[in-house]
Amino acid sequence: MTTTEWITDIALILVVFRQLREGRLDLKTFLIPLGIVAYVAHTYLDSVPTGGNDLMLVGALMGAGAVLGIAGGVYTRVRTAGEHTLIKAGAVSAILWVLGMGARMGFQLWTEHGGGADDVARFSLAHHITSDQAWVAAFVLMALTEVVTRLATIFVRSRMLTAGQPAPAANRVAVRP
Repeated sequence: MTTTEWITDIALILVVFRQLREGRLDLKTFLIPLGIVAYVAHTYLDSVPTGGNDLMLVGALMGAGAVLGIAGGVYTRVRTAGEHTLIKAGAVSAILWVLGMGARMGFQLWTEHGGGADDVARFSLAHHITSDQAWVAAFVLMALTEVVTRLATIFVRSRMLTAGQPAPAANRVAVRP
């Protein structure tokens, strides 16, 4: 793994740890993780191979990312305090996030330094996965899916929470009879 790969993997893991302490739901909450996965996708996602069972692999890992992301968003506490929406990642949310991000990091370490490359090659051959790029695409899209679904879940939950509340006084329109 390159230094850049270590930095991006660790940054993605640290994103949720920042949310273990309750804080305001704001634009940074969305932009930081989206920026990191956008950088990773731009850097490592050249194409999505479609030969053999490549799309099955991509779909399976994206599905796993979606499950982890939605569950992580559900297990993130969302509440209002005055005019602000606050979020706090719970233990389950943090564990799911680290599980998803850590699994990708562990897979990469195992294939590069742990002797797993031959096992992956045998598995790929037996299951008609056509190239290394299929694995790269699958893991990058898994991370992207996990981040997007977690943030979307938090966003939807925050909107549902604030939908029933009256607008702050500064934003109300006076209606005269």
